[in-house]
Amino acid sequence: MEWTIEERHWDDPDGAALRARQRTELNARYGRDDHEPGTPPSAADIDVFLVAVARSGEAVGCGALRQLSAATAEIKRMYVDPVARGSGVATALLRTLETVAAGLGWRTLRLETGNLQPEAERFYRREGYREIPLFGGYVGSDLSICFERTLS
Repeated sequence: MEWTIEERHWDDPDGAALRARQRTELNARYGRDDHEPGTPPSAADIDVFLVAVARSGEAVGCGALRQLSAATAEIKRMYVDPVARGSGVATALLRTLETVAAGLGWRTLRLETGNLQPEAERFYRREGYREIPLFGGYVGSDLSICFERTLS
C-alpha cells in the first residue's frame, strides 16, 4: 500500500472519521465507552494532526501531538484502519510525528495506551519507547500504560 502523510486541522472530516472508528474499536475492546482517562484531545489543545492518505484517496491512519511543556509533547490518537495495518503506515506516522516534534523543539514524546491493547504496547516498545510511570491525567488509572522516548 502506498500513502502520503499530510498535516491537517484537527476538525478535518477524514481525521474525525478515523478517530470515530478508533473510538468504536476501543469501545468494543473495553466493553464500555469510558475507557479514556485524562483530558480528551480537542482542536484547542492539539498542536499537530497528521493523516495518512492511501493512493486511492482514502484516509487510513492518523496521529497527533499535544504539547505538555516546553520540551515535551504527548502523542494522541494514533490509529490505523484495519485495512492498512501491517503496511508500515503506523511506523511512518510515528516517525513523522517525531520529526515534527523535534522541529518544534520538543525532545521528549510521551503517550498513554490501554492495558487491553497489547499490539500497541508491542509497537511502541519495538519503536524505541520505554514504559514509564503513569503521568498527568493517567495517574491512578487502572487502564493505562504510559511510554516515553527521548528524541535524538
